[in-house]
Amino acid sequence: MTECPLYEVPDAPPELEFDPFLRAALRRPPCRIRLPYGEGDCWLVTRYDDVRFVTSDPRFSRNIVGRPTPRMTKHLIPLDRAVSFVDPPGHTRARSVVAPAFGRRAVDRARARAQECVDGLVDGMVAAGPPADVVWHVVSPFPLAVVSELLGVPAQDRPQLREWASALLTRACDDAALAHVQGVKAAARGYFCELAAQRRARPSDDLLTELVSAVDAGRLDEEELLALAMLIGLNGWHAVRNNAANMVYLLLTRHALRERLLAEPELMPQAVEELLRWIPHKNGVGQPRIATEDVEVGGVLIRSGEVVQVSYVAANWDPHRFPAPETIDPDREGPPHLAFGNGPHHCVAPLLARMEAEVLLSTLLRRLPTLRLAVPAEEVAWQQHVLIRGPVGLPVEW
Repeated sequence: MTECPLYEVPDAPPELEFDPFLRAALRRPPCRIRLPYGEGDCWLVTRYDDVRFVTSDPRFSRNIVGRPTPRMTKHLIPLDRAVSFVDPPGHTRARSVVAPAFGRRAVDRARARAQECVDGLVDGMVAAGPPADVVWHVVSPFPLAVVSELLGVPAQDRPQLREWASALLTRACDDAALAHVQGVKAAARGYFCELAAQRRARPSDDLLTELVSAVDAGRLDEEELLALAMLIGLNGWHAVRNNAANMVYLLLTRHALRERLLAEPELMPQAVEELLRWIPHKNGVGQPRIATEDVEVGGVLIRSGEVVQVSYVAANWDPHRFPAPETIDPDREGPPHLAFGNGPHHCVAPLLARMEAEVLLSTLLRRLPTLRLAVPAEEVAWQQHVLIRGPVGLPVEW
């Protein structure tokens, strides 16, 4: 049998370069690979149809916590009772509690407040004057404010939420980093435990109050509440901050795309969808699952107990489903992208994330049509070792 190639988690490459390992893997059916840490090897699934199959088939379990599986990081630090590692029906039960807060009606109601928030942030950047870092002034605080208001995190606590998210969603590369991250996890858990107690005593119109009510009604237990609150609060900022920063970077560096959206602002929803497909946002090969019985995937037999890594990033660049995948084409037609995942474990808040991106990008183009990078594109610094790729900052002028 051919030796399994080793996949090493890359540091952030220049710009948003597509991972060459995944590009090569897209040319073949599921294949065996080795990962830098953990035990044994695993299957890598990259093609669009295969990824959709694995992520929707109940014979592939996400219940991997505590198992000696191969992995991309030296240390695995999951949130206690995290729904990401729970299979239906437990996952479905927990998810049903928070789903209404991210539904169409709730997101439509939140749009006006989101617009007000981003307008205020742009006002602040304009008042500060160029050159200014649009990530620091606008892109980062915007999703932090949105998710904090939704969840019920007071304004004075939001900088701490951002710091916790930055620590927990960055790979711990050594024992000192691991100890720091474990301390951050404990602090964040303690914070949300106290905030939940406050909501139990003094209910408010926010999602945390809904979670507390679900615990009191027997729909969740206390650990599930804390896991959901931390997941929504921390990842709700980190993922949107970085994906939005990537989108702004592309508007600043892709002249044709920028000019098209300035001329046709009604095209923004389609452009956001295409950017979500195109941006190779996650570092690494994907999310692991374990086969609970023998299953054939893409003409390959995967045995019960074997680990399967699924790459949504690669699936979004499958040339059999997205012709010329390297091209950003707002007019693209075809199947839906998988940037928010697929199956039972797909992202709970895609409507909110889409709305935030549309409001942010439309506002920047409308209010600052001459916005441009204040430094050469090659001087933009990119974050290292993070879960979701993104620039450190974007110095701009207008």
